Amino acid sequence: MMDDFGLYPREEPFDPLGVMLFKALQVVAFLFFLALLAVSPDAKDGKIDSKAEFMITLDWPDNHPDDLDLFVQDPAGNIAWYRHREAGFLTLDRDDRGGANDFIMVNGKKIASPIREEIVTVRGIVAGEYTVNISHFVATTGEPVQANVKVQKLNPTAQVIFDNKLTLDHTGDEKTAVRFRLDAEGKVVTVDQRPKSLLETFRSSWRNGGDVDPKTGVRVRRE
Repeated sequence: MMDDFGLYPREEPFDPLGVMLFKALQVVAFLFFLALLAVSPDAKDGKIDSKAEFMITLDWPDNHPDDLDLFVQDPAGNIAWYRHREAGFLTLDRDDRGGANDFIMVNGKKIASPIREEIVTVRGIVAGEYTVNISHFVATTGEPVQANVKVQKLNPTAQVIFDNKLTLDHTGDEKTAVRFRLDAEGKVVTVDQRPKSLLETFRSSWRNGGDVDPKTGVRVRRE
């Protein structure tokens, strides 16, 4: 409406209801923002803490048909391997069977995976000595295979404590890659490569899920 001078008023008439609704909307938006900030991913139901203290990897040439295995023993005598994937704080996260049955599923189809790698993680600290061994389970080619073993300390920052190559040359060949000792705080205090057979643990008893014929000493891989 025009005033007596033919000009439009500078301000619209005050509407208290509209102001109250606008303020209420602001309050609701602010509370919603606070609620989003308060939601922590750690509080979600079903979340699994996958924190690892150490990661141990074994890898050999891509597309190689031979089957190599990684064995890790903790100070309590637990051994993580393909027949006992969780042992104490040890977890075998990836078991690679070489060319035998190594594939991934893509759109319902099997595609051969070229990667040859096994991974064991240590998810808690137990003071004492850890032993990392590798074994030549199936020597399909009949030729020596060069494998690489790496041990990484992940917390508080990533640190490589061992990285070296070893050669396996026949079915049943077992080598100690590294033995390292931790103190109560998880600090690495010693690293060496003194030989120690972990397969003998299975031959002498049925601990750690071992599938070894006590008479022949032959390890049998069951599915």
